[in-house]
Amino acid sequence: MKALGIRDLQKNPSELTKFLENNEYTLITKRNAPLGIAISFNDSIITKGLKTSLLVNAYEEGLISLGEVAKALDISKKEAMKLLSINGKNVIDYDFKEDLENLKDIVQ
Repeated sequence: MKALGIRDLQKNPSELTKFLENNEYTLITKRNAPLGIAISFNDSIITKGLKTSLLVNAYEEGLISLGEVAKALDISKKEAMKLLSINGKNVIDYDFKEDLENLKDIVQ
């Protein structure tokens, strides 16, 4: 998440545009106190709803866990896994290259 002061925003509004085009959440502050949050608009906000869209994106970025997604949406972990999978998000973090390296170490 990026932070942008209201004065900076007034001087250079293109800074906010740059953050939004990069799909970064932006915290707007006034005198270092949070004032609001700016998020980029996409179709998932309409189709899935704002809350679900934010949670799916936060999960993908590693900001929240599967359990936290389920709790926030008041659904089971199984349903949360299905929701994330439907939205093209990896539910299981698996690194095949790391396993290959481990196998090479074992074989040698």
